[in-house]
Amino acid sequence: MNLASIPSPSTGVIELGPIPLRGYAFCIIIGVFVAVWFGNKRWIARGGKAGTVADIAVWAVPFGLVGGRLYHVITDYQLYFSEGENWVDAFKIWEGGLGIWGAIAFGAVGAWIGCRRRGIPLPAWADALAPGIAFAQAIGRWGNWFNQELYGKPTDLPWAVEISEGTNRVAGTYHPTFLYESLWCIGVALLVIWADRRFSLGHGRAFALYVAAYCAGRGWIEYMRVDEAHHILGLRLNVWTAIFVFVLAVVYIVVSAKLRPGREEIVEPDRDSTPGKDSDADGPARSDADAKDAEQDTDAEKDPLSKDEPGESGKHLSAGSTEAAAEKG
Repeated sequence: MNLASIPSPSTGVIELGPIPLRGYAFCIIIGVFVAVWFGNKRWIARGGKAGTVADIAVWAVPFGLVGGRLYHVITDYQLYFSEGENWVDAFKIWEGGLGIWGAIAFGAVGAWIGCRRRGIPLPAWADALAPGIAFAQAIGRWGNWFNQELYGKPTDLPWAVEISEGTNRVAGTYHPTFLYESLWCIGVALLVIWADRRFSLGHGRAFALYVAAYCAGRGWIEYMRVDEAHHILGLRLNVWTAIFVFVLAVVYIVVSAKLRPGREEIVEPDRDSTPGKDSDADGPARSDADAKDAEQDTDAEKDPLSKDEPGESGKHLSAGSTEAAAEKG
């Protein structure tokens, strides 16, 4: 008998008059806002412009949602295309079902398009956004709580989540894997923030650290889940995916640190004056011609022959002509 447990919501929908507010969608939306807000603060701290993160997120978020849904539908196709199922449900994203692997992959494509349009290096933008994405995942996982899905094995622990009877689920208390992953993501975000300050991570290494740390947690959390999933060699597909992506992220960190050590000095080129041009705090940058004139004036000041008074050269010439005339006479 459980002395304590986490109750699940009786419904995943809150009716605001004629507008149904679904808990899953609400968590996703809040997570996106947090990621953009926090990413914007980090981008400005890196020397970028306010609003750039949001502008690029306009591309990244829709791509990410499509990619996340595609990954889920493809890897769990039996939920939508097997006998007795309605394929239209594949489009009902509000009922849950977003694969983080597809969301990150497709979101990166959208971000690349947005960065390319702004002339911004994608790795620098990804580094700024990395902790915010982890925080967004921590918030988004509570959408699974609203839908009573993706829980773990049965348990009598005080923090077990209560699951009610429903389609493809049996009433009982289970490991709240959504809570485990939420807390893990918060830890990942804090790790990336600390490491970025300590080691000045750049060229995509902060983002790669986020990916590696998330995969390390997703592997053991995924192993605890009891929902249907495809297995390869006795392990769930998502466990293998986590292992594969973890290795790629670690390799990227090592190789990138050797090839491109340090951090980008300029993340938005148009924010700074063009290299090689002087600029005044009170006026515009000087042109190359002005710079050359100033250099010639400086050289002239250093040349002692240039210190003759106005007309001196004429006097020397006149004196020389007079002496020549006297010799001829």
